[in-house]
Amino acid sequence: MSKYYFVGSGIASLAGAVILIRDGGVAGEDITIFEEAHALGGAFDAHGDAEHGYYMSGSRMFEAYYLCTFDLLASIPSISNPAISVKEETDQANAKWPWHNKVRLVDRNGNVPDFHKMGFAERDRIDLVKIIAEPEIMLDGKRITDCFGPHFFETNFWLEWCTLFAFERWHSAIEFKRYLQRFIHHFSTIDTQEGVYRSLYNQYDSMIVPLVRWLKDHEVDFRYPVRVEDLVFASGTEATTVTGIAASNAGEAEHIPVAPTDQVFVTNGSMTADKTFGSMSAAAPFDRHGQSGAWRLWETLAEGRPQFGNPAAFNQVIAESSWISYTVTVSDPLFFTLMEKFSKQPAGAGGLITFKDSSWLITISIYHQPFFADQQEGVFVWWGYGLFHDRPGDYVKKPMLECTGAEILEEVLGHLHFAEADATAILAASNCIPCTMPYITSQFMVRKAGDRPEVVPAGSTNLAFLGQFSEQADDVVFTVEYSVRSAMTAVYTLLGLDKTAPPVHKGLHSPQVIVDAIRTMHR
Repeated sequence: MSKYYFVGSGIASLAGAVILIRDGGVAGEDITIFEEAHALGGAFDAHGDAEHGYYMSGSRMFEAYYLCTFDLLASIPSISNPAISVKEETDQANAKWPWHNKVRLVDRNGNVPDFHKMGFAERDRIDLVKIIAEPEIMLDGKRITDCFGPHFFETNFWLEWCTLFAFERWHSAIEFKRYLQRFIHHFSTIDTQEGVYRSLYNQYDSMIVPLVRWLKDHEVDFRYPVRVEDLVFASGTEATTVTGIAASNAGEAEHIPVAPTDQVFVTNGSMTADKTFGSMSAAAPFDRHGQSGAWRLWETLAEGRPQFGNPAAFNQVIAESSWISYTVTVSDPLFFTLMEKFSKQPAGAGGLITFKDSSWLITISIYHQPFFADQQEGVFVWWGYGLFHDRPGDYVKKPMLECTGAEILEEVLGHLHFAEADATAILAASNCIPCTMPYITSQFMVRKAGDRPEVVPAGSTNLAFLGQFSEQADDVVFTVEYSVRSAMTAVYTLLGLDKTAPPVHKGLHSPQVIVDAIRTMHR
């Protein structure tokens, strides 16, 4: 009987295991998932409690054309209501709390500018059309700044686009082009963010917990903390066949033999590797040691094997791939009351709010409540991030990287211009936990063709790569959809199934979408 091994327990591996069972007829007991950390879920990491504060590294957007993701979630029973699927639960949540942002941008004085006006000059429009139409090979090694003049980065479009998707101007022009093509149907709603979905709770509670429960019910073997150090390959053949897995468990070396009919799925690289959390009184330290198993394994595998990609293109300049997020737990409704008054809508009905003139380029997200499955009444949670952590703040004269949770919250409240008494009360009732992530946008780093390995590299008989650092034409990284698509592609290919992942949505094929995009560019 064949065995199936996954390295990493992120959404790609969990999806791959589900698809093996659901579509491949594989018995769950024949699947093993190795995880280096003490918790499952990879980048989906929402934990904590009301007393000590809830915390997470990130929060994810979804939309109707995440066809792979919703195909997966339609198979998984909801935790909150096992009679419906996670997809149905998510659909119901978005019907109840649809986004229509009335405050997208806030200026330095706490006023709301006309964020519906994109602010393009003619040169900006020409450059935008050019990058959308240009072949990817022409953008190899280019940054976004190589494709646009300075004025483009002053437009509301850039501010709204970059803070929704977490782009920095020095990131890959190829990735930016892919996003423009993939989400061109969101051009016309980039200001209000209509069509952006959220899950019922945070994505760990809403997606990882039900996925893990379903897999455990099917007797999938989760092994952690186990670090995979290397793979052993068959010699004397041009084919790439894994014959063994070298791992360590609590410091003890372990060798797992792999038969030719077994299959190995590796999540190479990690966006949330070496993340650290701080507290109200301590900054989240910047871990520069680079000890993550996901990166070290990829580096080991890629040495002398160009078909396995080039991890150095993504993890060598952490000054350009890092930023800081923060999660705030509040024991008093005052902050939410003031934000609902400021935004002119109830919590959860609006999308992201960005302080466009802030030195840190701060964005906040006010969720519908409860945001955690065990969150009790009278406790509130919101989240935010700053894309420029190395600049002194406007109110706290320190780089965000050096700031405690209290100082980050003080900076946010300064931009909101609340009354001093209200700001003081909010600080006293809040627990802000910052998170530093050295590689959070490493998948956006400047790259060229071949830097990411194919999901199933040429010549591979039983090895596939999953996640944000595998190569998949047309689709975009930093999305759950990309990870799930890689899992589907890997399983269907290695099992030789007569199935393919749902096609990537191509809004460029819709005349109405193009008309709407052009109109948006002329606002």
